[in-house]
Amino acid sequence: MDIETVKKIIGENLKGFPSKIRKIRKSELYYENKNDILRRRNPLAEKAKEKDPNNPLRNADNRISHSFHQLLVNQKAAYAMTVPPLFDVDDKKMNEEIVKLLGDTYPKIAKDLCINASNAGVAWLHVWKDEEYRNFFRYAVIDTKQIIPIYSKRLSNQLEGILRVYEDYDEDGEVLVVYEYWNNEMCSVYSRKKNKTLDDLEEYEVFNIIDVGTNQPTGTSNTYKHGWSKIPFIPFRNNPLQHSDLEMYKALIDVYDKVFSGFVNDVDDIQEIIYVLTNYGGTDKKEFLEDLNKYKMVQVDDDGQGAKGGVETLAIDIPVEARSKILEMTREGIFVHGQGVDPQKNIGQNNSGQALKYMYSLLELKASMLDTEFKLGFAELIRFILEYSGANSDVTIKQTWTRSAINNDLEQAEIVSKMAPNTSLENIAKANPLVENWETELENLRKEQEDDYRAENDYRPEE
Repeated sequence: MDIETVKKIIGENLKGFPSKIRKIRKSELYYENKNDILRRRNPLAEKAKEKDPNNPLRNADNRISHSFHQLLVNQKAAYAMTVPPLFDVDDKKMNEEIVKLLGDTYPKIAKDLCINASNAGVAWLHVWKDEEYRNFFRYAVIDTKQIIPIYSKRLSNQLEGILRVYEDYDEDGEVLVVYEYWNNEMCSVYSRKKNKTLDDLEEYEVFNIIDVGTNQPTGTSNTYKHGWSKIPFIPFRNNPLQHSDLEMYKALIDVYDKVFSGFVNDVDDIQEIIYVLTNYGGTDKKEFLEDLNKYKMVQVDDDGQGAKGGVETLAIDIPVEARSKILEMTREGIFVHGQGVDPQKNIGQNNSGQALKYMYSLLELKASMLDTEFKLGFAELIRFILEYSGANSDVTIKQTWTRSAINNDLEQAEIVSKMAPNTSLENIAKANPLVENWETELENLRKEQEDDYRAENDYRPEE
């Protein structure tokens, strides 16, 4: 591709990219429990500290950050992705090949996709053929802050290109900004030094040119044919609007952090007893404290005009009830708007299936929205596997999703037992609370029936 065309594509698509990165980074900071409260200035506390570091009215400056965002995101990831979806293409051998190619990292990648999508609004998965391992199928999650998708302007909104932007180092240790442009056929790589502009963009030759006869590198190039029929990047959207979860409740978390931190600051500020002295008979404050500690009494005088001396303490009342109510309402709002399960919520002694479903109703609603978007992404991943294996990718892909929640297994088992006479073995195996893989369960049942049949036919009673 002509480098001037590349400069134009990069320049047009970089608009708004820095603000997008800032929003994603904000969500990531809240996920790391580094909320805005930790970075806010407190001018009163700073001024009081400068004026008198030992001032008993010192304007405490505690900053307490609460990890509500991390809790809500982890709830969704654990609920929806602890047991990642299973796939069926109506071909047993191909199903086994899919499981093999997905590999041991599949559950972790599914969980990472959910967390990334929750923080960034969309997560991206990249697939490639690992040439070092005989073109073995590989896939990995890519940082969303590096990806700029280029979509068609038509109604289909089809993905036409991917611009990946990240930093690297050259041989001299200087920082480079690298631009990868992916289309349906190849990847082209360009770079510029970080202190330069797009006008200084040049080809970045990072790919080896291999001689087919000798299988040895003969040079380098900035282009690479990826060998797929489409762009090997798959979007996993968090919701139709591609919004992060944090946008729904960030203001509530900030209120909770602010009120709670202010509460702690007030307690710190008044924990020192303030004495009000009238006609004190000593010479200085040090002598007063020594007399109080040693003799449990202090000397006071009469001013001669009938005014008696004395010692009083000054107490400051904290509006505990009002703040407790605000914290309670804010916490409830966080879990309602975040569509999560409050671990402090008590459902009492009713642990029936309906009560548990009600407790998980909001989380189920959020997870179901995620499922709708993620099913499209996982279907694309399976089609890449089918293409890699030389199979027909234009097939119906069935997905089985499993929730990880507190269940009443006894109640579920009773339902399965009652429905067994009128339900297929496949559906019974899928609904059985003790079964993790329904296909394995059916295979085990088939083997047991064969063994029972052989045992009955080998038995010959004496006449």
